[in-house]
Amino acid sequence: MRGFLRTIYAFLMIAVVVLLPQSVMAQSDSTSNYLLMPLVFDKQHSQFSLETPSDTQGLKLDDGWLNKARQQWGRVRDMRYRLMIESPELVPFNEDLLPKPPKEVVVETDPSKTELQVEPRNIDSEKFKPVDRREVKMHNWLHTFVGSLHGTQAYISNNWYQGGENNLNLLADVQWDCNLNQNLHPNWLFNNTLHYRLGVATAKGDSLRSYSINEDNFQFNSQLGYKAVKNWYYSATLLFKTQLLNSYVTNSRDLAASFLSSGELNVGLGMTYNYKDKEGYKVFTLSIAPLSYNIKICRDIVRLDPTKFGIEAGHHTKHNFGSNVEAKFEWKITPSITWKTRLYAFTDYNYVQGDWENTLSFAVNSFLNTQIFTHLRYDKSRPWVEDWKYWQFKEILSFGLTYKFATK
Repeated sequence: MRGFLRTIYAFLMIAVVVLLPQSVMAQSDSTSNYLLMPLVFDKQHSQFSLETPSDTQGLKLDDGWLNKARQQWGRVRDMRYRLMIESPELVPFNEDLLPKPPKEVVVETDPSKTELQVEPRNIDSEKFKPVDRREVKMHNWLHTFVGSLHGTQAYISNNWYQGGENNLNLLADVQWDCNLNQNLHPNWLFNNTLHYRLGVATAKGDSLRSYSINEDNFQFNSQLGYKAVKNWYYSATLLFKTQLLNSYVTNSRDLAASFLSSGELNVGLGMTYNYKDKEGYKVFTLSIAPLSYNIKICRDIVRLDPTKFGIEAGHHTKHNFGSNVEAKFEWKITPSITWKTRLYAFTDYNYVQGDWENTLSFAVNSFLNTQIFTHLRYDKSRPWVEDWKYWQFKEILSFGLTYKFATK
């Protein structure tokens, strides 16, 4: 009989959950949780009913939500009490019969008497003062700085059976983000990024230099937008990039590239879509600029051939009007694995140039990590090469130190 009553009780609880209005269950998780808790008899109720009258009619306010909440709690309380009255054997607890919580005591030793003294703890209320409330300062600008120094090194003895040469490669990467705080300015989008990568490698095959520069990229991105609807913004974008140091052709004093040779500036007007999940694990930005201006620069046309950079011979610059698109996605896959990707393309409807960059980071701890960086580039304004045609590719695997600082 007792097992049968328990079964009836279980079905009754399920029926209550199913038959209650969906709005009741959706609006109050605490109500549904309390409904399914074990029965505890606390006191004798004078009456119970499924409706609770409202006593707030005299107040000049919209009290519909309050009446509904009172009715929800009233239904649950009355259902639980009705079950206690009809089936008291299903009530496992009685409030008056519950054991009192133990008092906190202090145990002191008295070596001279070889005994323990147990005394109630005296709580001094003066020691428990309220914590000082400090005003949290909100920053208009959020700064993030990430600096890393990665490298690879190999030592090979001169009698190594396969041959080879000693080599050392260092890659320095510095990035500074300065973004407008959207919690304070929800209608504005203003993001700025300053990024510099420098790669230096030993050059055993170069008779004129002991090292070579295999990576030198200074880039500045800026994005200003005003909210249009939801995650879309009317926006203006700016991109500027160049290299800062001179690089030379192997075993030659001929210059391969230098500051502003080449350089590139792009300004666009259009729309930007910006999304970030609540946890901050995924961030996606898409900028579409149907109206875009692009200028390519070759400052030194005496020692460099401007046609290598898509500029006509004898000219320092080349101007183009067209459209550009840029998509950025950052995904924190796990606490120690992060993937960043960037896709950029510009066209003046005669030629196309684009970049696709991917960075996969594996963190060992707060300061050590491994990175895999790939860069696929397509530029139809450059000379055609038989092996790669208009495509260019770079891949770097590195391990080293990383330091990150951010304001919130």
